[in-house]
Amino acid sequence: MTEVGAPREERIRRTLDHLRNDTTDEFAHTTWFEPEEFTDTAVAKRERDLVFGRVPSIVAHGSEIPRAGDFFTLQLPRNNVIVVRQRDGSVKTLVNLCRHRGAMVEKEEKGRCRLFSCPYHRWSYDTDGSLRTITRDNTFGAAERAEMGLISLPTEERHGFIWVIDDADAEIDVASWLGPEMDAVLASYHLESLVTVRGEGFDEPVNWKIMQDAFLDGYHIQYAHPNTAAKHIHTNVLAFDDFGRHCRFIAPRKSIDRWIEEDPGDRSLADHVTETHFLLPNSTLLRQPDHFQLLTFRPHPTDPQRSRMEMRLIVPKVEDTEMTEERWTRLWDKNWEILLAVLHAEDFPLLRDSQVSMASANAGRMILGRNEVANQVFRRGVQELLAQH
Repeated sequence: MTEVGAPREERIRRTLDHLRNDTTDEFAHTTWFEPEEFTDTAVAKRERDLVFGRVPSIVAHGSEIPRAGDFFTLQLPRNNVIVVRQRDGSVKTLVNLCRHRGAMVEKEEKGRCRLFSCPYHRWSYDTDGSLRTITRDNTFGAAERAEMGLISLPTEERHGFIWVIDDADAEIDVASWLGPEMDAVLASYHLESLVTVRGEGFDEPVNWKIMQDAFLDGYHIQYAHPNTAAKHIHTNVLAFDDFGRHCRFIAPRKSIDRWIEEDPGDRSLADHVTETHFLLPNSTLLRQPDHFQLLTFRPHPTDPQRSRMEMRLIVPKVEDTEMTEERWTRLWDKNWEILLAVLHAEDFPLLRDSQVSMASANAGRMILGRNEVANQVFRRGVQELLAQH
């Protein structure tokens, strides 16, 4: 597939020039913002309705529900849902609420089933959401069964990911939302052929935008992660592509340093970089030399000072590698433990403290620098979505 924008090796060499000159790609301007964006309940409601209720966001990789009847449950910003694989291979997202008296239909975090059965009065629903059984219907009275199925949300599977808009009245078109550039970038990775080998969710007392910002930021690595990530990745150096709603950037690993003084010629330097993709509104996809990491961030349904982060390790299937299953499992378990250690010991404590400080009565306005380009694109995108409605 033809590369989008400048060829990758050319962009990698741009980071080498930045390392030589102590520079980085920059945004057009600095941007001021207010702490209330991270604490105000009215702002949070507008984001839930006008961002997550209007545009597609990733909820999982398709490999997590490979067979018909496989499902998982999820709290979205506006709806509690069941995401379930259909008999025809498609995916549906159903509001997890019985249409009789409002009981939660499915309480398990994940599983496989032939139908969903409400624990309150045992009304049952097919996996497509249609009403299957009204218990003791001879005494219940008239009910329009066709109108009493579980409510479905717009859902599409594309580039290996399951995308949902958190509003039943919306229409979904992931390709249109991504735009031609980012859609082509994701298509080139063939993510549908990979699998989620490890995944976990974390409920944190932190606004979702503070969380998302932290994982777009190459400016903090040396200072927040001096004994972990900073030993491997350069700080404040990136080659950036702005696709409007979305963006990508390459950050050099320190293994590239020998080529600062020595000409690499035509050799590939792909093993010496991490490439990050920001997908508005709430996903960071990191392309590592041998796998991908997906980070997603969703606001709490009511509290602006809480959010949920989900992290996934997405890798080639064992049969598509030259590894034994034992070695394959050991490799990804080790990767996962390293990621968790940094997250819990370094990222989360810092971000929790940031949220506490944001609630200060006299916090004062704050600023994004020109070097914080992905953060600038993220904020610009959210503000544009809020302004459009």
